[in-house]
Amino acid sequence: MIWKLERAQTFDEGSDPSWNAMRRGDWHRSLAMLEEARDTIAADLPARARLRRLRVVQWPLTPYLQWELHLLALRARLGEQGRVADSAEVSALETRAPLPELVIFPGVRMYHVLYDARGACTGARRIDDGAVVESWTSVVASLYEEAHDLSDYVERRILPLPPPRPGPALPQPLPRLHPALP
Repeated sequence: MIWKLERAQTFDEGSDPSWNAMRRGDWHRSLAMLEEARDTIAADLPARARLRRLRVVQWPLTPYLQWELHLLALRARLGEQGRVADSAEVSALETRAPLPELVIFPGVRMYHVLYDARGACTGARRIDDGAVVESWTSVVASLYEEAHDLSDYVERRILPLPPPRPGPALPQPLPRLHPALP
């Protein structure tokens, strides 16, 4: 099992055609492009078959996150396991900083994924301390169990929304290193 914790509300998806269509204001084309990419997305899933993704959602929703939740719903329809936690449901864990972006290989290691000011990935910090890995595995697994089914969440909360407004959304600043990590 691999755990992925996603907390930031805006990322830079580079040259992704669907994301860029959304940014230009062509919402319907953006969603159509996600469906057109179904085979490519499905081909990416076998390597992620044991991945459990926990996506934290903060309201008001950013245009990026509205788009990404459609992508994650497609990934769920193709077999990826995902759940959603509202930011209010994790707020007790965020007294010093937002939860970090993590990829956890339980019992082995984890990566604290790092981003620049635009929300583009700049790399990851490898953490091999077994106690830290075990602690964060427990936190993410517990949050995952309490979280909402991703597909149900998208159907109830996201599908009824109007298209997002086009334009660049500035990412929320993320701490370079989360204070709870060594």
